[in-house]
Amino acid sequence: MDYVLGELASRSINFFISKSSKAKVLDVEDSLQRVLIRAQVIIDEATGRHITNQAMLQQLDLLRDAMYHGCYILDTFRCQSHDEHDANDQVVSHSFSLSKVNSLKGFCSSSRNTQILEQLQDALDNLSSMILDVKELVVFLTSYPRLYRQPYSMHLLLSNCMFGRQMEAELVLNFLLQARPHGAEELEVLPIVGPGRVGKSTLVANVCKDERVRDQFSEILFLSDHDFIDEKLMHRWQGCAKKFQNCTAIKDVRVLVVVEVVGEFNEGEWKRLYSSSKQFLTSGSKIIITSRSEKITKVGTRSALMLKYLSDEAYWYFFKTLAFGSMDPMMHPRMTYLAMEIARMLQRPLIPGIITACLMRDNFDTHFWSKLLVFLRGFVTWHVSKFGEHPSDCLNQNRPAHLARMMRTSEAIMVYGWYECTSQEEVPKIALQNLMYGSAKPSGRFETLAWSSPIPPYYNYIYTCEIEDLKTTSVKRKRS
Repeated sequence: MDYVLGELASRSINFFISKSSKAKVLDVEDSLQRVLIRAQVIIDEATGRHITNQAMLQQLDLLRDAMYHGCYILDTFRCQSHDEHDANDQVVSHSFSLSKVNSLKGFCSSSRNTQILEQLQDALDNLSSMILDVKELVVFLTSYPRLYRQPYSMHLLLSNCMFGRQMEAELVLNFLLQARPHGAEELEVLPIVGPGRVGKSTLVANVCKDERVRDQFSEILFLSDHDFIDEKLMHRWQGCAKKFQNCTAIKDVRVLVVVEVVGEFNEGEWKRLYSSSKQFLTSGSKIIITSRSEKITKVGTRSALMLKYLSDEAYWYFFKTLAFGSMDPMMHPRMTYLAMEIARMLQRPLIPGIITACLMRDNFDTHFWSKLLVFLRGFVTWHVSKFGEHPSDCLNQNRPAHLARMMRTSEAIMVYGWYECTSQEEVPKIALQNLMYGSAKPSGRFETLAWSSPIPPYYNYIYTCEIEDLKTTSVKRKRS
């Protein structure tokens, strides 16, 4: 009898603690949602203005990261019930998950409410502290001129702008627009370093499009490391098209040289280029050099700008905004969960992320998104088990990779490599999206258009592919 009474008392206490904890979690969730809205207002207002103060840019960058993290934690919490619901679901199987966050998987223990509360509270405290720190910044924002008018739907803005590089763009602008130190004879050089497809060329092209840069320099000359030979460089300098040429007369003819190092950095060739540039470039001219190699950092007269891939939190914010379009994710919690799992499957590559998000927005349906998640999970599981790595890793390094076909599961797309071409060049008529999610079946080796960038430098990304029959390939391997 004493045991029964003790058990009933214990269960009653646990019940009240559980209800109290759940109430606290919901209160923190509501507070975090309100603070996120405040942070979004500040960031949207700042993004639409030309801010030159470097300290303010750093503060905004920290606030933006805190907002991405808060959104990520909040969406992860809200997706928890759907994650548990799908644990044994055959439609959305968890046979393979690349999720690195402990927010969902760690909530299945008896102390999950405590863990939820801690993560939500940490995000709330961090973001609230950030907003307090930028009180003065908000006051000064109105003194800066506007750059553009915010469109009604955020996805329209993100589809046509350089996402997540506001601070880096301002740093490059500051380098280009800053007056040369009095008496300085050396040409100023800014190195920009980062891995493949991180956005080095996109960053430079967007900065060069700025009217203030075009007013500052009479010409912008783009070179690759293949143009390092003196004679070829001089020939290009004398006969190249006058891109971004000013219509107004400029007293001092200043030139901006942008050098893209595609292969290994050769210091001897760089010295020849730099020496030639000093001979014909006038005072006030500048050089930007980009490369994957950190070796270029030692040739800079300024500290190198290091670019990294988007964080998980920033990528999720970008992906969710594009996938939902003008729809409110809070009104579709089930689809928010599916979108979050799909984003995790992709592992943060920009081009596949844009293709997938646009496909989801065009097919705004829970059943289709569930089917897409099953397809991507099965495909990634197969690729990792067969080749030992995620397909995104292969594509980022321009190595051969396999892509699955949603409508033809017995076939795969063998991608031999990819290259970029300008918007003036002819592009393939077959789109990669139609290959992966449609029924098109070209014969032999062919080229397909993966993506056309709507922002400078307006590159078209072309994949060289071939359709493989998995059944035939498997039979041939068994016989051999």
